[in-house]
Amino acid sequence: MVKVLIVIAILALIAFVAFGQYVGVRNTLVTKNEAVKASWSQVDIVLQRRADLIPNLVATVKGIAQQEQTVFGDIAKARSALLSAGTPSDKIAANRQLDGALGRLLAIVENYPQLKSNENFLRLQDELAGTENRIAVERKRYNDTLQDYNTYVQKFPNNIFAGWAGFKPNEAYFAASEGSRQVPTVNFAPPAATPQSTSPQATPQPAPAH
Repeated sequence: MVKVLIVIAILALIAFVAFGQYVGVRNTLVTKNEAVKASWSQVDIVLQRRADLIPNLVATVKGIAQQEQTVFGDIAKARSALLSAGTPSDKIAANRQLDGALGRLLAIVENYPQLKSNENFLRLQDELAGTENRIAVERKRYNDTLQDYNTYVQKFPNNIFAGWAGFKPNEAYFAASEGSRQVPTVNFAPPAATPQSTSPQATPQPAPAH
């Protein structure tokens, strides 16, 4: 009888310890998951900010470059997809399309000198550049927070307790390449004058590569 009681006591102790571990892991998972949500909300805010700037930017460009209808259509579709996306994964995918379309829009500016002196366009372009920088910061912070959560979920024995509590790895990362994540820089400054050599034998130097 004593042995039975000892076995029962040991099993009860093991169950108590396991339950305590489960509670601790679950509470940590809740905290980390909420951190992911909070970080994503900051990403969402700056993505919305950029989406709000785009119509005015497009309208300004369209007033001068009306023939670029393909680019305008691509931007409208990508922006609509971003605003209608319901999950982080969907928004990340739509944002990738918008990055490319917006990059093409700013690239065509070089073909329209009038835009380089348009005060409204210059102001919007500066606001957009600031927003892009903020997106890059918040996107990295979100990815880091998400990676921390995923690492914790998949560690043993956390993965067992996470399964019991209904927590799963979250793969909604911003995985765009560095090039596709950045809006092309549009330089409106006039090219620097190249000093002229006084020697008649001087050979003209090629312009620096951009």
